[in-house]
Amino acid sequence: MLDAGFIRDNLDAVKANCTNRNLDTGAVDRAVALDDERKKLVLLRSETAAKQNEISKKFPQAKTPEDKQALKDQSAKLKEDVAGIDAKLKTVEDDLKANLYQIPNMTHPSAPVGRDSAANVVVSNIGTPRTFNFKPKDHVALCEALDLADFEAGTKVSGQKFYFLKNEAALLEMALVQYAVQTAVQAGFTPIITPDLARVEILEGIGFMPRDPDPNTRQVYTVADSDLCLIATAEITLGGMHKDQIFDEADLPKRYVGLSHCFRTEAGAAGRDTRGLYRVHQFTKVEMFAFCTPENSDAIHEEIRLLEEKIFTGLGLAFHVIDTCTGDLGGPAYRKYDLEAWMPGRGTAGDFGEVTSTSNCTDYQSRRLGIRYKGKSFKGTRFVHTLNGTAVACTRALVAILENNQQEDGSITIPEVLRPWVGTDAIRPRTK
Repeated sequence: MLDAGFIRDNLDAVKANCTNRNLDTGAVDRAVALDDERKKLVLLRSETAAKQNEISKKFPQAKTPEDKQALKDQSAKLKEDVAGIDAKLKTVEDDLKANLYQIPNMTHPSAPVGRDSAANVVVSNIGTPRTFNFKPKDHVALCEALDLADFEAGTKVSGQKFYFLKNEAALLEMALVQYAVQTAVQAGFTPIITPDLARVEILEGIGFMPRDPDPNTRQVYTVADSDLCLIATAEITLGGMHKDQIFDEADLPKRYVGLSHCFRTEAGAAGRDTRGLYRVHQFTKVEMFAFCTPENSDAIHEEIRLLEEKIFTGLGLAFHVIDTCTGDLGGPAYRKYDLEAWMPGRGTAGDFGEVTSTSNCTDYQSRRLGIRYKGKSFKGTRFVHTLNGTAVACTRALVAILENNQQEDGSITIPEVLRPWVGTDAIRPRTK
């Protein structure tokens, strides 16, 4: 979240940023008003508590029972006043926090300004979309033909947008995990397997709304009779791993690559482009996450983006990189890049589909989670910057691999980098 003092000092810029992100500015005005009220209550509490302390100092000098009782009554009244102020202060602080949580991060000055994805800017094209001398199938048809997934069983067991991966598709997912993790480890990231559950306060710290009352915008599965949620990304658990911690500057940056399952309740609108594995309720993902000083966050953001490009170049896929516009940014992101891979089965003639993203969240998450660092060149502590990036979301990578590597004879070529884990160079039609 943004600091209330920063909002006050940069009121016009904060409001303009909200407007650029298609958000109402009401929370900004409410946050400033509530912060004013908070300051007044803090001052009033301090003055009232000081009066109570002065009364306490007079007790030894009281000479008569009447004087002592009068002082006792005054102290009790002031104590009651302090309790009342504390109750009001908590309400105001809770309301202030709720409004601060509605205000998005500021935006990188180079990010495109626009209301929706139409304003996103392609910053690089890597590889050439494959052309076919036969009519290519989409990944759903390929999975059915080669017995790679069972969507009907997934629906029967768990509901719509669940699935079973089978045969080489199951091996491909495990291969993608190994490939992505090994690539990140070789780049200096520490491997982590995270929990698939996290507390509500951790999700809120990262920027999710697990208590969102609107079922149309809610993304998170909550666990009944607990304060736990199924995570939507390992960004949640990796970011929460160092909650309330103070790093030494010399120990930064911290780079992690985490493996988890991801669970999302909102599966998007029905349609051809969301069939099968592209938009599902559960998937496996390898996520990169970094904690660093503010001076290094832009450079580490580029580092993560280049790693994502390396992973998908190694898979032999054509893709482009999108600089995400203001209206398409999530609340915590200062700047975000998306990688969109060519998927021949999308639409009627193929299209690009998002496979990864990477965001620089500056101190937006660390301020909520209380993650700081100390250094020799300054007094006190400062908030770290946090960054995240998808190494591979397995289901979407599978869509791109299956569709781009299909052959006229019905087989699918396995990307060379994955063959050691899959154990074959191709998926071939099965003989009955």
